[in-house]
Amino acid sequence: MQEQLPRTRRLRPRRISIFDGQDLRKAILAGAAWLEENREMINALNVFPVPDGDTGSNMSATLKSAIKNILTNEETSAGAIAARVAHDALMGARGNSGVILSQTLRGLAQGLGNKPTFAAQDLAVAFQEAERLAYRAVIKPVEGTILTVVRETAVAATSSAQRGDDLVAQWQEIVVAARQAVARTPEMLPLLKQAGVVDAGGQGFCTFLEGIWRYIRGEGETDQILSTPPLPAAEPSHTKKGRVSVEEEFGYEVVFLLRGQNLDVAGIRQAIIDMGGVSTVVAGDEKMLKVHTHTLTPGKILDYGVSLGSLLDINIENLQEQSLTYAAESAAEHAAEPEEPEAVAHIATVSVVSGAGFEKVFQGLGVSALVSGGQTMNPSIEELLDAVEQVQARQIIILPNNSNVILSAQQVSTLTQKEIYVVPSKTLPQGIAALLSFNFEADFATNCKTMTEAMANVQTAEITIAVRSVQIDTMQVREGDYIGVINGNLAVAGSRAEQVIHDTLQRMNIDNYEIVTLYYGQHITNEQAQETAQKIKQKHSHLEIEVVDGGQPYYAYILSAE
Repeated sequence: MQEQLPRTRRLRPRRISIFDGQDLRKAILAGAAWLEENREMINALNVFPVPDGDTGSNMSATLKSAIKNILTNEETSAGAIAARVAHDALMGARGNSGVILSQTLRGLAQGLGNKPTFAAQDLAVAFQEAERLAYRAVIKPVEGTILTVVRETAVAATSSAQRGDDLVAQWQEIVVAARQAVARTPEMLPLLKQAGVVDAGGQGFCTFLEGIWRYIRGEGETDQILSTPPLPAAEPSHTKKGRVSVEEEFGYEVVFLLRGQNLDVAGIRQAIIDMGGVSTVVAGDEKMLKVHTHTLTPGKILDYGVSLGSLLDINIENLQEQSLTYAAESAAEHAAEPEEPEAVAHIATVSVVSGAGFEKVFQGLGVSALVSGGQTMNPSIEELLDAVEQVQARQIIILPNNSNVILSAQQVSTLTQKEIYVVPSKTLPQGIAALLSFNFEADFATNCKTMTEAMANVQTAEITIAVRSVQIDTMQVREGDYIGVINGNLAVAGSRAEQVIHDTLQRMNIDNYEIVTLYYGQHITNEQAQETAQKIKQKHSHLEIEVVDGGQPYYAYILSAE
């Protein structure tokens, strides 16, 4: 009898037709873990060689927020898990890419609804809803970005479901479509092609989907995926500096006009702040200034003003008495008819700021709350929302001061009952110009309009060092070169900082401006900044130059031209 040879065992492909809440939970955890593992690779996909590539970090932080409440969640309903993830992703969303990612998760949750389980057809509907919400989140959608990748995955999910594929085969089609869409992004956006990169947001979304596919196929160690720790709970950014306002201690509100000669706006503002003035605003010119501040010692402020010139229209309000009067009136009203306490009826401003020096500048301009963030550390929607809810006002103006924070700021209005307006400031100097135009006596609509107009009158240049070599158009940039960025666009590159600053100013048509403010970064000394200012003055004698410690990371200088 012929001996039979043992059969070779063949691994059969997995077939999964139905997912419940626990299946979905594990899949999302796997996607988040895979994105975190590839975070730095995604960060490197930056069009311009500036040291602020943060797409991977923003998307990973968004997902870590999304999964923080499902790590050990035993919920079996897929719809419930999806809803929990969508809510937490929105609150933790950072940067444009993080906001769009959170909207895709929200779309998936809405598409699944309250379903305890889902199959391929249900997932196709969910991806279609994800596409709709992702595009709706952006005022002017641009193809060749994460939006394109989301749309192509929705098409693939639908086609696969119509063929009768199970979830494993469907997810494979989704990932293939995502990879192909990412590979085509340079053909849709010429800047990507010139820089030799694909779209970072699209790659991040694709990486997240790949992580889910790896789990569905049975790859990876599930135990390692499930042990991925969440981000530690962050203290709200706007409270990190421990700023305690005089309003909290009551005191006096002091407002007056100061008439004099050769008045130094910045110097007077700083002197009043040094005397204990809070929410200090000093605006005007060398002959007439309007001063507004809150202080415990109004006499000291008035004596200082008299030493500089003549005081007009002096108005002093006792905040302690106002508070007691308000409290008494409020108590009487509540005794008659109890109701929910209302916020104080005035306008507040919330600003995103990076750098200790810039924080002092914005505080001096009377900003109501600061949220730490900017390049490489965009604040989350939850941090912005927390700042909005903390300030005692019903109407809030938000200054993002960074192009990658605007979309996050715009989501806040959907999460609060307060009236929100976002002045779309893309740079810190734009935010300063907007705050300078704020009028305490004007209404909300007027301030929103005037602040937006003031922002548009400022040119901003940033000087930093290239983190990689690249050629964009005819400009060849080598790693380590100094580069000049004007209003967010790469304009100048060279090996000498002085020459790059000169060329950047020339590209800004600096001769058409009168005032330049030079904000120096955390690694530049005041002596170096003063020397740089002197060299600018030698070549452009008509300019009035002010040197300010900005303390910003990564950028040696930020220049504002007015």
